[in-house]
Amino acid sequence: METIVRPMTKTDSRIKADVLSEIAWDPYLKEVSATVSVSSGVVTVSGQAPSLAAHLAIVNACHRVQGVLDVVDEMTVAPSAAAIRTDDELARAVREALRWDAYLPDERIATTVSGGVVTLQGAVPSWAHRSDAERAIQRLVGVRGVVNRITVACAQADPVAIKLQIERALERRAERTARRITISVRDGVVTLTGPVASWIERQAIERIAGSSPGVRSVEDRMTIEPSL
Repeated sequence: METIVRPMTKTDSRIKADVLSEIAWDPYLKEVSATVSVSSGVVTVSGQAPSLAAHLAIVNACHRVQGVLDVVDEMTVAPSAAAIRTDDELARAVREALRWDAYLPDERIATTVSGGVVTLQGAVPSWAHRSDAERAIQRLVGVRGVVNRITVACAQADPVAIKLQIERALERRAERTARRITISVRDGVVTLTGPVASWIERQAIERIAGSSPGVRSVEDRMTIEPSL
């Protein structure tokens, strides 16, 4: 009989130490201070980040640590005086970022900038385009937040075909993962359920699902189980 050895569960103190080490190791976060606390595998991170990009980088660093189940994000964005941009300057920068991205249909995306918060609207051909548009804006200097209201306008596809495409894509990348994830499709909305070993794996699966033709939206109901 095959014996499966599960890794030991990390203590909260060990998770906290690893999260702080991961933040310190990230080259983009050398001068960003954050306060971290951990309770039952749930990390709470607070403090001020000089940009939205740094804010997201800290949250991502927390998620990357093995043993972290969830992250409570209490970070705020407070740009330095040199990084503050007027809404007019940001609007121009946002348009240029969308226009210069080789994969984004920028003519289909409208933006509104208010107080450093960028709202994206419009209709794009795939869920992947929607996600890419948001990422293109998040790293701009002066952006305090991004509200993504872009919709996906694509031809209706057979839900069985969509499910099969996603399953095959997962199998090409990680057979063990494919067996654990349940996929359901209705009216172009893909719902993902099942356990994954890490947040990085969870993100990868969500992106794979969103890249399938005919997908209008992705509902991520997966859970993180580090002992997998």
